[in-house]
Amino acid sequence: MKTLLNIIWLVLSGFWLFLGYMLAAVIMFILIVTIPWGIAAARIGVYALWPFGKTVVETPGAGVGSMLGNVVWVILAGWWIALGHLLSGISLCITIIGIPFGIANFKMIPVALMPLGKQIVDIR
Repeated sequence: MKTLLNIIWLVLSGFWLFLGYMLAAVIMFILIVTIPWGIAAARIGVYALWPFGKTVVETPGAGVGSMLGNVVWVILAGWWIALGHLLSGISLCITIIGIPFGIANFKMIPVALMPLGKQIVDIR
C-alpha cells in the first residue's frame, strides 16, 4: 500500500517538492559556509520524494547548535519550502482523493522549517 501511495504522491506533488529541496541544497552547497544546511535540504528532499513508510524523529542530543542552525535555515530557505508544502497541501485537499496527500504535506511543514536535529527513519 505504501508503494502505491508513494507513486501517487510522486506524481501529484513529490517530484516538485523534491526539486525545491534540491534547488535549496545546491544553493547552500555553492555558498560553502552553508554546506550543513545543504546536506539537510538534500536529506529532507529525498524524504519529500518518497515519504510514505518513513517518519521524522528528533535526534537525541541535538542541542543549541541545531536550534541556531534552524534559525538560519528558516531565514535562508525554510519558509519558502514550508510555503510550498502549504500551497501544495491546500491544492491537494480540494479533491477527496487528494486529502491524504494534502495532510501528508501539512505534516512535512515542521521538518521543512526546522530540519536540523531530526532524523528520517523507516516505520516498522
